[in-house]
Amino acid sequence: MGMPEAEEPVMGRKATAPDFDSQHFKRALSQFATGVTVITTRAAGHPYANGAPFIGITASSFNSVSLDPPLVLWSMAHRANSLPMFRDGSHYIINVLSASQLDLCQRFATLKGDRFSGVDYRLSATGLPILGSALAWFECHNRSRYDEGDHVIFVGEVERCGILDEGGEPLVFQGAQFSTLCPLDPTDR
Repeated sequence: MGMPEAEEPVMGRKATAPDFDSQHFKRALSQFATGVTVITTRAAGHPYANGAPFIGITASSFNSVSLDPPLVLWSMAHRANSLPMFRDGSHYIINVLSASQLDLCQRFATLKGDRFSGVDYRLSATGLPILGSALAWFECHNRSRYDEGDHVIFVGEVERCGILDEGGEPLVFQGAQFSTLCPLDPTDR
């Protein structure tokens, strides 16, 4: 006997209301392990920046989209004070954090004022901060933005990228905790 045939999708059909609350949804989402990034851009001219030249935010909503052209995506809440700087800017840098950079993750998630004060970084070709010791970085043209739900989805076209020469363990977020990876031996089944 075969599997029952799936219902054909109906174009234009709306989704039914969720059968769960937002806390249950958050708990379910937290089971998906993600890497952690700090996304940086220029802040000049925006009142939220308090005179700082750059702004950076911690984000775990990073993903690849396409190899040709090279595209990545990430998202930011509509209520975020720094949204106008990312929405209006032409470029941003996505810095993939290592396990040794938990302090930077927390700094860019919570610190008010100049988050770059005392932070090791260098400037990219477009003059944006690339964090020292980031496992990888992607310099992106701000290709497109999509308003979906309570977030904006940013699609960046990668113009340059780099990898930390000496490698390192990634910073991972899962189940409301930070950790790193332990490689599994595929022969241990």
